[in-house]
This record gives sequence, C-alpha cells and structure tokens, in this order.
Amino acid sequence: LHRVYGKMLALRIHVRRLINNIFFKFIYELPGRHNGIAELLEILGSIINGFALPLKEEHRVFLLKVLLPLHKARTLGTFQPQLAYCVVQFIEKDHTLACPIVRCLMHFWPKTNSVKEVMLLCELEEIVDMMHPADFAEIHQEFFRLIARCASSQHFQVVERALVCLNSDHILQLMQDHSADSIPILFPALSRNLRAHWSRNIHNVIINALKSLMELNPHVFEQCSQQARAEASLQRAKQQQRDTQWQSLESLAQQNPASRVVPVPRDVAVPRRAPRVSDLELDMTLDELRRSTIEVEAPSQNARMRRRSVLPQDQDVQQALMAHTAHGVGRTAD
Repeated sequence: LHRVYGKMLALRIHVRRLINNIFFKFIYELPGRHNGIAELLEILGSIINGFALPLKEEHRVFLLKVLLPLHKARTLGTFQPQLAYCVVQFIEKDHTLACPIVRCLMHFWPKTNSVKEVMLLCELEEIVDMMHPADFAEIHQEFFRLIARCASSQHFQVVERALVCLNSDHILQLMQDHSADSIPILFPALSRNLRAHWSRNIHNVIINALKSLMELNPHVFEQCSQQARAEASLQRAKQQQRDTQWQSLESLAQQNPASRVVPVPRDVAVPRRAPRVSDLELDMTLDELRRSTIEVEAPSQNARMRRRSVLPQDQDVQQALMAHTAHGVGRTAD
C-alpha cells in the first residue's frame, strides 16, 4: 500500500479516503473488530511525515475528526504507539495544532479505565514537551486540572504517572512560569490524596511533589498551606459539633423507657477516623517539610500472601469490635 501511495500520485487522495472510511467504521460501527489499525497507522506516519507546509485544511480535518477519535477505542493499547507517533508528526509540522490536540484528548479522557489513563498521560507528556510556552499559556489551567484529577485517583499507577509527568524539566519550567495558577490547583488534590491514599509509596511520591511545588514559589505554597490548615480546622470543628449532637441524641435515647428493652453498651465510643502520618505532615511548616522524610514500612513476608503496602489500623474500630465481642460474651453468659 505504501508503494502504491508513493508511485501513483493520482491514487493518493483515494487511498487516504479509503483509510478514513476504515477508521470511521472502526470508531463508530464496529469498535474493536479490526486487526489492521496499527499497520495502517504505521503507513500514515510515513505519509504524514511527507506532508508539505503549510498543512492543508483537509489534513487538519483528518487529524481532528479521524485520528484523535481513535483514542476512544477500547483496544487502544494495540495501536497506541503508532497513533501517538502520527499525532506527534502533526505537531512537528505545525506547533499551533498542539492546543486543539490537548483539548481533544481531555474531551476523550477515560473515566473508569486506569490503563488508558496511564497511556494517555504518557502521550500527553510527550505532547506538552513539544509545546511552545505561548501555546501552553492557553491551556495551562485545563492541563493542571487534569493532572490534579489524576493525582487524586486511588489507582497507584495513575497517581504515580501523573506525578512523574510533573517532574519533566520542560513541564517544571512551565509550572514555574504559571506558578500562581498551578500551585493552587495542584496543592489541594495532593494534600487530599496524601490523607486518603492507601499506598505508603504514593505518600512518598506526593511529598516529593509537594517539595517541588514549594521550591517553585514558596510564597504561593505558604498561602495554600495556610488555607488548607484553615479548612482542616473548620472540618475538625464540624466533626466536634457532630459528635456533640450524637452524644445528646444518645442521652435522650437512654432516657426513653424503650431503651431498657435493648441495652446499649455505654463503653463504645463514637468512631472517629484515626490520624495518619499524612495528617501530621500537613501541619508541618515549610522548613520542616523540606527536611521531612517518611520511611516506608517493609511488607510482611507471608508464605501465602504478599501485600504491596501496609494499611493503617483504626484504633477506634478495634475498640468497638472488642467492646462488641465483650458485650456478646456477657449476653451469652446471662
């Protein structure tokens, strides 16, 4: 096919039109039922490399309407390297296409497929590394919101790939140019996932990312940390108010004569979330955060099961279970 395209100039438009029809059929009619998409994209990569400048409107429409919708396919992993190569070839031909490409990738961003998220993050990093600072200024807020959403994920590979994307030298320079916008977007997502994520290894990666943000602009980072502390104190006040309301409801319930029929154990405390290392980390000052290190606990060696991380134990839940067990034993003895 490549030889036919190269030697017969009169058939080039017809060949491109047939390839477009195959892609349209794959995207909208029979998704996941074509085994030659990767080979066609390889041929298109060499064809795009030979496009004359400036690009024709036909080629721009082919990029936006045919190539980029291929990212929606469920079998993206079978042809993603070839597709990324074709997209990069267009950006090398015309750097102004980078912004529409990034916006289109954000439009087709997967919601529940973490494998596709990792692949698209790799492709997005490659595209942003080729963007000019003036082009990146148009989409910097959208880009940082996307990275913050990926950094808030519970899937460790998505979080790790998103934070590795931020460690690129070119992206760090772009973040420094837009630090007034990037740090307020990224800091809440990182601090929130530092509290909630289950992996201790991700905690270390997030702390290193926070250190990088602090080095970019300490003044903006300090403002974000103070706002986070104020929100945390407000949440603690709401939690205390909620606990007080529950205690008043329990006292009113104990005054009810019907509560004597079903005795309620009084030694069971109101369950609260146990503080983790990450909660203490948020209360540190900037100097303490610069010197802070968190040691990763070694996973327990078990002949039957090997855990990737050590989950924190909730002391209140353990006390409630012990009290429930003791209450059940006492009721059985009676």
